[in-house]
Amino acid sequence: MNFNIAIDGPAGAGKSTVAKIIADKMNMTYIDTGAMYRAITLLSIQNGKTDVNDIIELAKQAKICINGKRVYVNGKDVTDDIRNIEVTNHVSKIAKIPEIRILMTKIQQQIAKNKGIVMDGRDIGTTVLPDAKYKFYLTADLKERADRRYKELIREGRKVTLQQIEKDIIQRDYQDKHRAVSPLTVAKDAVVIDTTAKTIIEVVNEILDYIKKGEGFVL
Repeated sequence: MNFNIAIDGPAGAGKSTVAKIIADKMNMTYIDTGAMYRAITLLSIQNGKTDVNDIIELAKQAKICINGKRVYVNGKDVTDDIRNIEVTNHVSKIAKIPEIRILMTKIQQQIAKNKGIVMDGRDIGTTVLPDAKYKFYLTADLKERADRRYKELIREGRKVTLQQIEKDIIQRDYQDKHRAVSPLTVAKDAVVIDTTAKTIIEVVNEILDYIKKGEGFVL
């Protein structure tokens, strides 16, 4: 495909799951930008770095590679590690650092330069790929998002409570929406989809139908 697709939204809205399926069905490359910020967060935790300047320097030196569903940092597979609860609780703090966002944005834009990319995150349609041909913003009720995240963590064997997950999402939403650089907002030309009462397949089909109409072909 000679166009890019941007999918944004808050935590638990289903954007990553939907984006992966869309990319697979359209034979496009999926890029999880959140994984890149998680990778830097993991590095900062592992190296005991809390000073902003130290974290920025760490990010500049890091070699992040996304190969399919696997994420590598400096040659090491960290796909599972970047999803742990400690990283989840700290990633918004790292992601709001202006220098980190600028660095990651440049990398993401370079990846999408040759088109055919499905990219999800929180500022894709507004900042990273403002010229993306198709933009979608997925949202959902807070309790629904918390419940989804809770069930996901329980399946992974994590010991968490629904109340704590809901509290974490509220805090993360606030940080994402109020950061100084590229806050979470809806792009003016994005199609907003409330996923609260919809299945993943229903959301996927809604997006595919929209693209089919725009492209004039059958997927």
